[in-house]
Amino acid sequence: QVQLVESGGGLVQAGGPLRLSCAASGRSFSRDAMGWFRQAPGKERAFVAVISWTSTTKYYADSVKGRFTISRDVAKIALTLQINSLKLEDTAVYYCAAAGGSWAPTAQNQYDFWGQGTQVTVSS
Repeated sequence: QVQLVESGGGLVQAGGPLRLSCAASGRSFSRDAMGWFRQAPGKERAFVAVISWTSTTKYYADSVKGRFTISRDVAKIALTLQINSLKLEDTAVYYCAAAGGSWAPTAQNQYDFWGQGTQVTVSS
């Protein structure tokens, strides 16, 4: 069974750091682009960051540039998202996803597999 499982979410204070992880299983994702998306309360799910399978290309949403860092460990079949300087508006459910047919897509419809999400709540 192909699975992407996110972890690391929780309740954190504004200004603090958080590290999200995504563990993949069921098949090899070593040649897939991997991305993070988030859905804030009352909003549509939106692109956050993507990394190509070679890790040479990374894109970020404008709202997270300079604060979020996406990385991947092919050997451990894991994807991470380091979040610094958390803001209240970062509160959302964060999803990891895999895209086998694109280099580094930002559109949700390019992704084939999705995790169930992990909740991040930022408090003041």
